[in-house]
Amino acid sequence: MKYTPWFVRGIVILLIIIVALTSCNKEENEAKITIGEVTRSVFYAPEYVAVAQGFFEEQGLEVEIQTTAGGDKTMAALLAGSVDIALVGAETSIYVYQQGAEDPVINFAQLTQTDGTFLFARNTEGSFDWEQLRDSTFLGQRKGGMPQMAGEFALNKHGIDPQSDLELIQNVDFANIASAFASGTGDYVQLFEPQASIFEQEGRGKVVASFGTEGGLLPYTVFMTKQSYLNDNKDIVQKFTNGLYKAQAWVDSHTAEEIAEVISPFFKDIDPAILVSSVNRYKEQGSYATDPIIDEEEWNNLLDVMSAAGELKERVNLNAIVDNAYAEEATKSK
Repeated sequence: MKYTPWFVRGIVILLIIIVALTSCNKEENEAKITIGEVTRSVFYAPEYVAVAQGFFEEQGLEVEIQTTAGGDKTMAALLAGSVDIALVGAETSIYVYQQGAEDPVINFAQLTQTDGTFLFARNTEGSFDWEQLRDSTFLGQRKGGMPQMAGEFALNKHGIDPQSDLELIQNVDFANIASAFASGTGDYVQLFEPQASIFEQEGRGKVVASFGTEGGLLPYTVFMTKQSYLNDNKDIVQKFTNGLYKAQAWVDSHTAEEIAEVISPFFKDIDPAILVSSVNRYKEQGSYATDPIIDEEEWNNLLDVMSAAGELKERVNLNAIVDNAYAEEATKSK
């Protein structure tokens, strides 16, 4: 048996101790955050880029993403404390505020700045005209949710009353809307990407209009958390926003092909060509916010859309449930 000198054994033991201590320190220094996202969509590409490119990790954050299908479920998860931060429509924070919550939900970083749904028609013949929706069956989104309100806003803009000029279906759960349309329900449906492109590839119809283009700029999807969490974790929220802003800048400066490649692990069952076309659709219409700041003009547009849908008790001042301090600080770090 070969003899190992005592000093060699000592060095090995020392190295093991150093590695162990380093690992412990890394775990202690990393802050863990659980995000509840309203759906898994290419619409949220910057979020996945921040994880995949290590921008959150650079900030000392370990981020876990949970998909909690539907705005109501996502907000319920946030209020219950099962997630730390929610990625959901800003309208949900307004609903909580309107109910007089003692611990209001605060919007601190914007991810998308347009609606993310597309009008998908089952009939692919001829050119599209909004008048074709009259007397049709429209498979809509959840009442009071941002997709539905943005859809109604666009329909009204083109002289179509969604309550009287067509048959509006709103009793299908958010997670089952695509499958309901695939099974034959509705002449038209609102779809996010990549589902819209998948249905086009499958020959189920075609995208005929963009609600994002129709509705203009607004804080459509926002990272938000409870005021109590914000008060206790200011440093974590700042680091999170820093990582997000770096991802937003990365998305803004890279091609759809490059973005699709980076986010592909989050969409393992999606054809790479579909990912590229989906990202490209959102980039072309400017859906991805280039910074996390929620500005007043966009906020007021959101209130206008909610008011038109009859879902706003009274207009909520931007500063009541929006804290741009983290976003503004993050933009200084570029």
